Amino acid sequence: MLQSIHIKNLALIDEAEVELKDGLNILTGETGAGKSIIIGSVSIALGGRAPRDMIRKGADYALIELDFSIHNRKTIQELEKMDLPLDDGHLVITRRLTGSRSISRINGETVSLSVVRKAAALLIDIHGQYEHQSLLHKEKHLAIIDAFAGERVGALKAQTTQLYAAYTRLQKEEQNLMTDEGKRSSEIDFLKFQIQEIDEAAIREGEEEELDRRFSVMSNARSILENISAVHELMGYDGDSSAGSLNTRAIHLLGQVSRYDEAIDGFTQQLSNIDGLLNDFNRDLADYMESLTFDEADYRQTEERLDTISRISKKYGGSVQEINAYRSRCADQLERLENYDAYAAKVEEDLQKTRQQLDALCSQLTAERKKEAAVLEKKIADALGELNFADVRFEIRGAQLDHYTAGGKDNFEFLISTNPGEDVKPLGQVASGGELSRIMLAIKSVLADTDDIETLIFDEIDTGISGRTAQKVSERMAYIASSHQVICITHLPQIASMADYHLIIEKKIIEGRAVTTIRPLGEEDTVREIARLLGGVKITETVLGSAREMLQLAADSKEKLRSGEK
Repeated sequence: MLQSIHIKNLALIDEAEVELKDGLNILTGETGAGKSIIIGSVSIALGGRAPRDMIRKGADYALIELDFSIHNRKTIQELEKMDLPLDDGHLVITRRLTGSRSISRINGETVSLSVVRKAAALLIDIHGQYEHQSLLHKEKHLAIIDAFAGERVGALKAQTTQLYAAYTRLQKEEQNLMTDEGKRSSEIDFLKFQIQEIDEAAIREGEEEELDRRFSVMSNARSILENISAVHELMGYDGDSSAGSLNTRAIHLLGQVSRYDEAIDGFTQQLSNIDGLLNDFNRDLADYMESLTFDEADYRQTEERLDTISRISKKYGGSVQEINAYRSRCADQLERLENYDAYAAKVEEDLQKTRQQLDALCSQLTAERKKEAAVLEKKIADALGELNFADVRFEIRGAQLDHYTAGGKDNFEFLISTNPGEDVKPLGQVASGGELSRIMLAIKSVLADTDDIETLIFDEIDTGISGRTAQKVSERMAYIASSHQVICITHLPQIASMADYHLIIEKKIIEGRAVTTIRPLGEEDTVREIARLLGGVKITETVLGSAREMLQLAADSKEKLRSGEK
């Protein structure tokens, strides 16, 4: 669940910490108070578009931080696959905006927006006007059926995706079959040339690095020898001012006075140790100087070998592994072309077999989807009826595509009639924006038991509704909130009264500037807010009484809903 939202320097918000809870979280406030900023900030943090003018005037940056507490085992496993392990059960997503760029982090590690969006898809489902409109796209309908169907369809779909990948690969191989014998002969000659060139080069692992080191030494032998000789002279024993000579003299001087204080023997011992190290150093240096010879033939041979490695690497790959992999592909292609008739026959045979397997798998997938769609159709129709769609008719109609896809050959569409005597039609031809939001709510309530996403946000869910319909919507949201965390912005008292946790968004003028604040409501403040939503110009005792009655009825309704009664 989404435990908290921290917002700083965003639009009208100076700094705000929004604590959220399990169940139904309701956000209300006056028009213009900044309710949309809260949902907008969540969308921005999760990789949505971030307009530059969202940064608060006078601020250098804006910051949004979302703290998720995750309990679903499947979600945790999927996040671990993305190398996003939890920190003590939490996943913190942060996005910092400046005038020219944005930086996203997950648990403190910088990540790309694509990673944020992928993680967000596992954690939260935001339903605003755009998401409701997505119901107009038929591909969304198929996704809803698959989500409802669960593991059985999921397993078949995964097999279909895998087999479809093999099918498209074989199709590509079939398209690339060479019918022209002259072209095949030319390709065979070219492949043999490439294989021979790689084999003759016979590059060893680590050979280039070894040759680079040798070439560097040979190329700079004179400079190395001059400097090594100078070091040998400085550290040796031949010159009066060399380190070895000076150290020997120092040992002699200490020896002359050591009889006066036994502590001096310790200094003498230290210099003796240094003398031993200098002897070893000078001996090793002398051996190195002796080994440092320059052979013109060896130099040229090394240079030519490095040129060969560079040329082969540029043509066939940057490393020995890549070169060998390229050679292996050439050898495979050569074998296919040299045994072309058998290869072509095998491609055709495999393609035919894969097509038959794909047909069988798609048929199984279609049968399962139709079976699940029939159940889903009834459940959504019932849910729509409970959302005050009088005399609603809802159908899920399936058809077959004339081609394969990674998800099979199915094309399902949701159809609806909201008026008696009218034929069912596609949602886009019948439903208004407000009706689409209720249809989405009905679908979400049906999927509530199978959906792994723990948090749902509903914005504009109350568009164009009131009275009895609003009451039905509130009951449905409370039902979803029995198994999910639900966050909802509303202006309707019927929905607000169902809150398990109620926050108010207010706009205040502080030091001449508009500032949006968010705070949770206590019991009496909740009564007054429901009274305000009920619409009285003046909040009288009668209105307050109505608000208290509405809250009590909502509490009774929630208890029945969550105990299994409808």
